[in-house]
Amino acid sequence: MKRRICTLVLCLLACATAGIAQTTFEAADIHASAGTSGIRLPFINSEMRGGYNRAGRYELHNATLTDLIATAWGVETDKVTGGPAWMDTDQFEVVAKAPVDASPEQIRLMLQALLEERFKLTVHKDQKPFPQYALTAGKHPLLKESAGGESGCQSPPQNAQNSASDPIAVMNMVCHNTTMAQLASRLPRNYSQATPVVDLTGLKGSWDFSLKWTQRSQLAAAGAEGISIFDAVEKQLGLKLEVQMVPMPVIVVDGANRRPTDNLPGVSKSLPPIPVQFEVADIKPSAPGSDQKSFRLMPGGRLDLRGFTLKDLIKLAWEIADLDVIDNDDMLVGATKGLDATRFDIVAAVSSAGPQYRLDTDSARLLLRALLADRFQLTTHTEDRPVSAYAMVAVKPKLRRADPSSRPGCRNAPARSGYVPIFQLHCQSTTMAQLAEKLPAFGGLYVNHPVFDATGLEGAWDFDLSWSPPHLIRGGGETGAGAADPNGGLTIVEALDRQLGLKLVPQKHPMPVLVIDRVELKPTDN
Repeated sequence: MKRRICTLVLCLLACATAGIAQTTFEAADIHASAGTSGIRLPFINSEMRGGYNRAGRYELHNATLTDLIATAWGVETDKVTGGPAWMDTDQFEVVAKAPVDASPEQIRLMLQALLEERFKLTVHKDQKPFPQYALTAGKHPLLKESAGGESGCQSPPQNAQNSASDPIAVMNMVCHNTTMAQLASRLPRNYSQATPVVDLTGLKGSWDFSLKWTQRSQLAAAGAEGISIFDAVEKQLGLKLEVQMVPMPVIVVDGANRRPTDNLPGVSKSLPPIPVQFEVADIKPSAPGSDQKSFRLMPGGRLDLRGFTLKDLIKLAWEIADLDVIDNDDMLVGATKGLDATRFDIVAAVSSAGPQYRLDTDSARLLLRALLADRFQLTTHTEDRPVSAYAMVAVKPKLRRADPSSRPGCRNAPARSGYVPIFQLHCQSTTMAQLAEKLPAFGGLYVNHPVFDATGLEGAWDFDLSWSPPHLIRGGGETGAGAADPNGGLTIVEALDRQLGLKLVPQKHPMPVLVIDRVELKPTDN
């Protein structure tokens, strides 16, 4: 009888624990990032990467403790407050073993437990005011109270909204039985830099209304005939879309150790292995006349590339910037004309990883390097050579000395200036070298070469920088464009000059480049 009771108790315990989600990683390796060791070419983003659970292997690379906290608690990095300055500068690599089917929420809880254990991290939740887009009510809202019925907003197809004689894209949203909170959630994020809009109208109930505006990408071409989402909301709905200080949830850091506790002996052997090469790969010339490129990461650890020249493939594998936008040919040495002669389609896979396994972009690049070495006999090395670059020089600096106690970093700040919407960047405790490194990522089409700091300005600075996206600049907004935009838009190059007293001067500068030692123009047989 005792044996039967014990068996029943054990069974009940097993059933109870089976429903409890795992809250800690089975094993974890944390160590400092290598920085610039190995391959590191200009334009390569040094921000945090990863955050995927690949067949039980969870990885984060180049992650500051601020990045790790933001990931673990599911907030933006600027919503992590308090703590010492090193939290935004010291970078770490995290590789951990998790259940293959762990949900994102489980992963966040495991990461929280890991940070608390290894960094002795203590935090609490609070609220802090941040500049945010807010939807507010004017004196006389132009809304019709809904009589009920189906709730939702519909947008007619774009080709039904615009005729051939009027190619400017006018967007039309017709809403029935819709709350102000629902409207705020639907307002186009491309105007608000992906910043959510908060409903502060105070208007209860549901409403019927319609809204028409000009697509942001068409505002410059539309001229005086265009209407931004900001003006449309005010003129057509009697509401306002404006920037206000809004209390937002934050994670406050109470304490953390700069150095994590040591890894357990032999931890790397207990982590799921990472694929080092594709198990199967098919490489063939693209169809005649094909001039479109596509890059897809498919289930089952499969990479699907279409229409890439060998030169494109090498640039992709070593992340030498955007293949179509950035002028980066001098970052690749030894690239003969033959590398552009043929386009290839590649389908390759790590099939043993399982049907649900998906490669991330970083691992796909490493596997592509191995594939090029195997099938095209590619060998390379890196060395410093003079390349086309921009020297960032100080003419009449307009910068504020940073508060030594403030944590470094740049964040997007919601803004609207005049007719043309802008990007606005708020930076604090930022060095000129850090700004120079980030400018190609910030500037896009405006900054098509690496930037190096030649200002001679030491220490850290606080500043704000605002500019208009290239497609909103009348006249094209080419790199370094100096022609005034009649709508008041500024390129980032003009903004640097006028707002910060800095200039970008084209010149040659020694930087690491990728040198091709050997490559065959035709791959070995499949």
